[in-house]
Order: sequence, then structure tokens, then C-alpha cells
Amino acid sequence: MTLADAVAHLSPERWEKANRLLIRKALAEFAHERLITPEADGPSYVVRSDDGLTRYRFTAVRRALDHWQVDADSIRRTRDGAELPLAALDFFIELKDSLGLGDEILPVYLEEISSTLSGTCYKLTKDRIPVAELARAGFQAIETGMTEGHPCFVANNGRLGFGVHEYLSYAPETANPVRLVWLAAHRSRAAFTAGVGIEYESFVREELGAATVDRFDGVLRERGLDPADYLLIPVHPWQWWNKLTVTFAAEIARGHLVCLGEGDDEYLAQQSIRTFFNNSSPGRHYVKTALSVLNMGFMRGLSAAYMEATPAINDWLAQLIDNDPVLRSTGLSIIRERAAVGYRHLEYEKATDRYSPYRKMLAALWRESPVPSLREGESLATMAALLHVDHEGASFAAALIEQSGLPAREWLRAYLRAYFTPLLHSFYAYDLVFMPHGENVILVLADGVVRRAVYKDIAEEIAVMDPDAVLPPAVERLRVEVPEDKKLLSVFTDVFDCFFRFLAANLATEGVLAEDDFWRTVAEVTREYQESAPELADKFARYDMFAPEFALSCLNRLQLRDNRQMVDLADPSGALQLVGTLKNPVAGF
Repeated sequence: MTLADAVAHLSPERWEKANRLLIRKALAEFAHERLITPEADGPSYVVRSDDGLTRYRFTAVRRALDHWQVDADSIRRTRDGAELPLAALDFFIELKDSLGLGDEILPVYLEEISSTLSGTCYKLTKDRIPVAELARAGFQAIETGMTEGHPCFVANNGRLGFGVHEYLSYAPETANPVRLVWLAAHRSRAAFTAGVGIEYESFVREELGAATVDRFDGVLRERGLDPADYLLIPVHPWQWWNKLTVTFAAEIARGHLVCLGEGDDEYLAQQSIRTFFNNSSPGRHYVKTALSVLNMGFMRGLSAAYMEATPAINDWLAQLIDNDPVLRSTGLSIIRERAAVGYRHLEYEKATDRYSPYRKMLAALWRESPVPSLREGESLATMAALLHVDHEGASFAAALIEQSGLPAREWLRAYLRAYFTPLLHSFYAYDLVFMPHGENVILVLADGVVRRAVYKDIAEEIAVMDPDAVLPPAVERLRVEVPEDKKLLSVFTDVFDCFFRFLAANLATEGVLAEDDFWRTVAEVTREYQESAPELADKFARYDMFAPEFALSCLNRLQLRDNRQMVDLADPSGALQLVGTLKNPVAGF
């Protein structure tokens, strides 16, 4: 690749389109979060800059949950009556006071916006695959075919730390195969933990193949080291080149860490960017790696200390699902994080608290692949794909509905029973909540119909809100204290506001399913579940899914306030940015 090739995607036309799309999203989501208040002006709306002199005029449809569907092509920017080009960086500077962007955060946020725009320009160079074709494509073609990222966050592809050559090598949308770097870590500093029935040596041989393990052992023996004294750790290539070779120089110099080279299997980066699917052997585990890149409000590291309990938590949840007839009947499964390995840098540990990014630079986990669990005629798709819209404005969800041949409400009902009913039951029966956004759920499809759901990213993303729940010691860290009135927000915010809001709007826009019919179906599936579990009637009354309104919890406000660490991990509910209320769209049903 020449120097010029690396930036070939950054053309004036693509840049203009990327800026228009991002400003469309910013107007829509910031209006939703009440950071800006568009004024009605005839058939249009107007948003003014902080100084009142720049105007953004656009048309929009307002839908349930105060969802603003802004027409990208309608947006015009004027200052003192003269038309100006749309430029996202100017937009944030012109509205920085309204958005609460402090002087320290603003330039870093602008860098994340620049990176997000650059990523959009790259995506605009890719072949345009109609959703009807994508809906029939393979699991990884769908994963790498996504164009939007998180539907709520405006700066959702920051990836600060990646240069353009690294973006082109490691971003999921580039679909470039990656070979992981493997290190041998001395057992005095490293720990391997695994789920029941997993033993280190046989696990590693199964994952890497005997020939690769023997080759790595040979590297150690050539240096006069005993392979039995070391554990193998897979590392993201970016992490090796940019962090470990420098930040962990002492560990390498002392022989606590030995670089063994690249593995033989080729992996594909997933939407979450630091998790890899084994493309050479799809039945082998995913590998989740530490990646000290700033993306969407967090450094994407992995903590060695945190990894230790991960397999036990996954085993506990798998057993809970297995023993629960309601969850079993929905077909729910999880892909367990089966094994984890972490390396402790003792000096950085002495210098930092347990939440420091310096403690999250060298760890990995292995997560089951969903591929071996497929039955005849089944296929997989990330749930994030349901919100994907192609270049002609057609959505992936609508393509599945068409493929299924079912009426839209029937299709939706099958999807809700597979995805939403297990969330309701986990909440009401166990005070157990997931982080069930699109990237954390895999759908199992047959002829376009959702058969069942697979939840993932378990140990880092689930919580038990019952102060009296009896939990095994290894699982105790899942217990969180959440005020009573905020408990149901886990459903209202994560599912209704951050996912269904977009799905309902897309289907309504395409004329596939009216908004009222969408929310009526959600209400029916909720009632159907509640009627099937009369023993939980007290809980249903205490946490009312049909309450007239619920608090509006704002994600962009978190990132605009602190884009390095959006949430205090010691007090997640204390970090919520709540601004007024939203009308509950199922209340009327």
C-alpha cells in the first residue's frame, strides 16, 4: 500500500456524505436527549448555534419515545442568511455550550468524530450489498457488513490509537483476516482459569492445534526455558506493537514474557473490535483480547484480576438457564466464556487503583462459538444487523420479514419471544439484568424467522440487583445496588429506548409495520409472559412494565461529559444521566 492509498477513501464527495449522515444522527439523538430543542418553523425545524447566528434547518418525523427521524437530505446550514457546507467539526464547536463539551473534552471528542467520519468514508467505498442479499449471506459477511455501529452514540467509531494502516488491518468493516500474536507468560505473574471440566494443556492444544503448540514450545526451549513454567496468552497485534513492546519492556527483558510469534489460524474482528471469530476453524472459540484503544467512552482493555472469576460466572449462568423451564422454553442460550488468562504487572499494580487502564493491558478470554450449536437449516446473524439499513434505505429486519413470508407482526412476535421474553423473566424471577444491545446478542434464524437468541459478553455485562440473592463466592461481584425506582430502567433504556425505538421507526418508515402495531405486539408478548408466571404477580405490580412513563437515560450525555470513562465502574447506576421522562409506548395497550 502506498502512502496515498492509505487515505484514498477520504474523497471530497464521501467526506460531504459522511458529514451529512453524522450531523443527521447528531440532530436526532441530541434532540432525543434534550441537549438541543429544535424549534418548529413551518414544515421544518431549526436548531441554532450557541451564539444564535448559525441555523440548521431540516425536516423530521417525530415518533414514539420522542424519536426524531431526521431527513439527511433536508439539512441546510446557514449563517447570517448565507448557506454554508455541512461540517461536523464546526457543528460541535458551534454548539459546544449546549452540548456541555468542556475545553478539555472537546478536542478529544472532535478526534473521535473525525475517526468516525473517516470510518464512514471507508464504508462508502465498499460494494453496496442490498439487504435482501445480506439477509441470505453468512454469519461473518453480516458481521462485517454493518455500516452504522451503536445506534445512539454519535461518536461511535472513535478507536483512538489506531492509525489509518491499523484501521485498514483491524477494523471489523474492513474484513481483513488477522493472525494473533502469542506470548508465553511466566506462571509467577500469570493465571489461567477455566470452567468446569477444562484443563489448560488439552484446551490450548485443541484451540491452537498440536503443531502450533509444539512450535511455540520449541521457541522456549531454544532459549533454555521450560514450557511448563509458562502460560500462552493471545494478544491483539496492535497491542503488541504499540503497548507491550514498550510499556512491558521490563517484563520482556527479564524473560517473564516471551514473544512466540503469530498463530496459524486466521481470525476476523467482530463489531466489538477486540473480539475475534476463528475464520480458519469456525467451531473453535472466539478470542477476546485486551486493546488499549479509546472507543465509545472506555479504554477497551481487559483486567487480569477480572478475568479470574469469568469462567465461574459463565458456568453459574449457564446452569441457571438450564434449570429454568421458562428460559429453556424460549430456546435461550449463552455462549460461555470458558477460559481466561491474565498477566499481572506488579509494578503498575502498586502504582494504580484496580480500575486503571494500566491493569488492563494483558489478558484474554476464550468464548464458545455458536457455530457448533446450529441445527439443520439454521443460520446466524448479529442482532445489531436488524437496525442495518442499506444504500437504498431498506432495512435488514424488513428483508428477513420478507424472506420469512410471515405477516410482520407474526415475525416480530417470534423475535420478541426469543429475545425479549428471556430478558423479562430474568429480571422478574432473578433480579438478573443483561446488557442486551445489538452487538451482545446473536440471533439464530431459519428461513428469515428468529428461532432463538444467544446472549454473549456475560461476565462483564450482567448484574444481579437483589441484595438478598444467594450467590456463590466467585459470582458475588455481579451483585449491584440499584435504587428501586431505577431497576426497570435496565429494560426501558437498554431495550426500548436503545434498540426497539430504532427498529420500530425503520419498519414504520418502510411501510412494513405501523408503529402502533409494533408496540402493541411488544405489549402482547409482555402480557403473555406475565400470564404464564402468576407466581410473580407481586413483582409485576412493583416493577410495572405498563407504567405511563419512565426516566429518559442519556448515553451521549455520558460521553460528552467524560469520553475517557463514561461510567464509574464502582457505581454504574450513580453515573446515569437522567433528564425528564419518556412516554411508555406500551402503556396504552
